[in-house]
Amino acid sequence: MKEAIKQALASRTRLVIQDSSYKESAVLIPIFEKDGKCHIVFTQRTEHLMHHKGQISFPGGGRHPQDRDLKETALRESFEEIGLRPDDVEILGVLDDAVTETSYYRITPFVGVIPYPYRFMPDKYEVKDIFSIPIYDLMYKARITVEDRQYGDKIIPIHTYEINQKIIWGATGQILSKLFEVIRPLSGARCKS
Repeated sequence: MKEAIKQALASRTRLVIQDSSYKESAVLIPIFEKDGKCHIVFTQRTEHLMHHKGQISFPGGGRHPQDRDLKETALRESFEEIGLRPDDVEILGVLDDAVTETSYYRITPFVGVIPYPYRFMPDKYEVKDIFSIPIYDLMYKARITVEDRQYGDKIIPIHTYEINQKIIWGATGQILSKLFEVIRPLSGARCKS
């Protein structure tokens, strides 16, 4: 599955948003194999953060001036937020850019494979919870809705995934929908090393 995802990401033309009014940021979509299934790692943000309080997200954040590129941003932020060491991540590729219309970030999502089991070390200020959900369950067992919302003069489709008392939406839902477009034609979201 790892090689299939890598090839699928490499063979497509990804959407790159060039609008400089958005601040640059990056996230990591950490995937691991457990019991023959691919799982995605998510975080739940704490309630006292400035943006997207309490929401479910991928580890990541804004680009710092010292970051060489957005991949380094995603890896640095993942280490800071959940203790995921950059050397433990194998980047498979990059998905389409996504934007947040409320906080004005342009998000570049990197897909990476990590070892399992892994001892995460959450930053208690930023991260309320770390959990994983099998990709297959998100694609085929979650309650999925898409609702168009207007932000200024833009209409944005909001993808929402409800599963196991978790609600994943906003930019994270948008990124998930793009990931599933890439992997749905593969082997049913089941991992094969």
